[in-house]
Amino acid sequence: MNFGDLFDSPWKVLIIAFVVLVLFGSKKLPDAARSLGRSMRILKAEVSNLHDDEKPEDVTSQASAPAQALPASPQQQIEQLQQQVRDLQQQTATGNGVPLSETQRTQPS
Repeated sequence: MNFGDLFDSPWKVLIIAFVVLVLFGSKKLPDAARSLGRSMRILKAEVSNLHDDEKPEDVTSQASAPAQALPASPQQQIEQLQQQVRDLQQQTATGNGVPLSETQRTQPS
């Protein structure tokens, strides 16, 4: 017996409705229907969120990303780090009251 065969006759539908009414009662039936409706809306929203998460990002949004987000070349990173080290050395030396000369800053420790 197919599930579709269950609702092919109006008498079968009335019998099922009567059984549901007897099981749940006339007072609990509206609450049960509201609860079922809320559950269906929540399920539908969660399924749509799952589908939205799986969509790939737009290619144009990736192209419009700022240039700073791109990683710098290793040489640029080295230069930036060296500049930071020089700045820190200069701040440390100035804090002691004795600034370093250019030759002292460039000499390795």
